[in-house]
Amino acid sequence: MIGILIFPDFQLLDAAGPISAFEIGARYSGKPLAIRVLAVKAGPVRSSSGVEMVARDFKSANAITTLVVAGGEGVAAAARCPITLAFVQRLARRGVRVASVCSGAYVLAEAGLLDGRRATTHWGRTRDFVARYPKVKFEPDQIFTRDGNVWTSAGISAGIDLALAMVTEDHGEEIAQATARQLVLYHRRSGGQSQFSSLLELKTPNGRFGGLLSWARENLDSPLTVEDLADRAGMSARHFARAFAAETGTTPSKAIERLRVEVARERVQSSREAIELVAEATGFRDPERMRRAFIRAFGQPPQALRRAARAG
Repeated sequence: MIGILIFPDFQLLDAAGPISAFEIGARYSGKPLAIRVLAVKAGPVRSSSGVEMVARDFKSANAITTLVVAGGEGVAAAARCPITLAFVQRLARRGVRVASVCSGAYVLAEAGLLDGRRATTHWGRTRDFVARYPKVKFEPDQIFTRDGNVWTSAGISAGIDLALAMVTEDHGEEIAQATARQLVLYHRRSGGQSQFSSLLELKTPNGRFGGLLSWARENLDSPLTVEDLADRAGMSARHFARAFAAETGTTPSKAIERLRVEVARERVQSSREAIELVAEATGFRDPERMRRAFIRAFGQPPQALRRAARAG
């Protein structure tokens, strides 16, 4: 039995996304599965969107083997609730597989389940989470993490990736892939993939240079020098470099490197393509140049990220 723990002002997709993945995975596997939504008090629980889910109380959780804690605007109150924390701790002691989606990690951290463990949460909460829970081995740039029987995921939709990884563990890769296709997901992301998008990290991703950078991302095998970019923008190289830095918060060369390394990382993690071919296709040309860029961006070389993605 799978339990989904919610609370007032929870994020609806944090609960509904994993529920759908578990339900479809069980259907494809042919194995019956019970899913229960749980809360401190039984009855309707209002999400931050105003949509309600009907929950049972914690007394009905005796048969649960997996507990997923949702996140959302109301997580601060949930993480201070002694009844909720005692419930989570009790299940963990019983050997239940415990997970959180997005800011649900705060509940696990307050319960002491993340001390000394690898964990993640939504990137926007990184600074606060690290300050509050220094004993956690926090990994901000992960879709989801697993450390023993405790799982955590990044923001909202990453809960579906976490649930699919659990479906893989429970029913195998074939069932997980079929579930992903039924959910109309492009592909199933591994835990080692990045939460971030280089275009979204810019100060104004949709400003006047947004179209230029989108074009650059589709043409990474071209040189993409400052002069090339300035010419496409219809500006002199000097004026372009100044205007670009003022608007985006970074230099053109750094923005292009980040785009290259982002696309290269996707290819490294999701395929068996030779590192040399990835370097050529993404404009690095030289694998050593790409390796240095990976270390600057992620602290690890491409081969290490590929191993981590496969392990995830």
